[in-house]
Amino acid sequence: MSVAKAETAENLIARRCRDDFVTQMRLQYNPYYLAFEKQKGTRVWLDGQEMVMISSNEYLGLGEHPKVIEAGKKALEEWGSSTTGARPSNGSRAYHVELEEMIADFLGKDACHVSAAGYLSCMSSVASFAQRGDVIFADKNVHSSLVSGMKLSDARIERFSHGNPKDLEDILSYEKPETAKMILFDGVYSMEGHIAPAQEFVQIGKANGCFLVMDDAHGFGVLGDGGRGTANYFGITDDIDIISGSFSKSLSSTGGFVAGDQDLIDYLRTHSKQTIFSAALSPSQAACARASFEILQTEPEHLEKLWINTRRMKAIFEGLGLDTWGSNTPALPVVIGNKEQAYVFWKALLEKGVFTVISTSPSVPPGKDLIRTAASSRHSEEDFAIIEEAFAYAAKQI
Repeated sequence: MSVAKAETAENLIARRCRDDFVTQMRLQYNPYYLAFEKQKGTRVWLDGQEMVMISSNEYLGLGEHPKVIEAGKKALEEWGSSTTGARPSNGSRAYHVELEEMIADFLGKDACHVSAAGYLSCMSSVASFAQRGDVIFADKNVHSSLVSGMKLSDARIERFSHGNPKDLEDILSYEKPETAKMILFDGVYSMEGHIAPAQEFVQIGKANGCFLVMDDAHGFGVLGDGGRGTANYFGITDDIDIISGSFSKSLSSTGGFVAGDQDLIDYLRTHSKQTIFSAALSPSQAACARASFEILQTEPEHLEKLWINTRRMKAIFEGLGLDTWGSNTPALPVVIGNKEQAYVFWKALLEKGVFTVISTSPSVPPGKDLIRTAASSRHSEEDFAIIEEAFAYAAKQI
């Protein structure tokens, strides 16, 4: 009898999926999962229409660099398509070790571990070190990968106001000295384009015996001496315990890294489930990341052009009276402040041949619904002419 009831009972999870309002809205407006038919440089083709891409994180524009393409091809021929295993077992290769040594040396850290995805690396930078009984003090706007890491750690979580050292200090003042504590923040916040007040965070952290973790996915290759990142930019590399990041931004590949003292990376390799149970970074993507990394160090003109283009794009937006949320990095939001208007703005840009990404609450704070853009070293004057015309047109639609 009980079996018969179970066979006819309603599947509540399936109903939840069918009735989900957020999914229904996504399908109605259709701003996500749009598949391009072709890409070349800063241009992509959607439904046969050529468009200027300004929401890619390809800051240095190295995705079609001849050295990067050649490196990827050579690695595929030499090593095949996959490691078919995790690093602790059968997945480690010499090219992983070489890439790790290069990144650690570049960042000024003892050691580094690379993973198949930036999300995995950033998640492991938290979940590997914090545990039940610890307290994590996290900026309210940290990346989703760090939030996932916090939840997996089983540590108690305290959130402080975005970019607010005073709020962090106030919250920390209630904790007992003997409690193990971690401070967690992004070097550069991808939606806002803000650079973290990392010096103040370090000062507060050191005074309170905190372990400091920084996700620098959007600072690596962009800020600091030769692109060495946010910690180098502020001169606090030795004070940050763990720096994590991604290869899918400045290095135009996939994968990610965690860098720190040797004993910390050894600990991560022992305890990180993201490392132990994930297939290792593929040969071709590791080779592409390494080639891009070498170009970053030998062809500084790409980084120089990125900042020229960042200033150019920001000037266009602000010249049109648009709100860029105080961004001072290549991650340039255009805050609309209303979900419906943000969608109208995004659609207007699409009509004029400019592809961007729309982000609305709860992905961003209420009233900060925005169009997310990013400058690249590959954007040309022809691109900027199209961008300026499109944003002027979109601004008139709201």
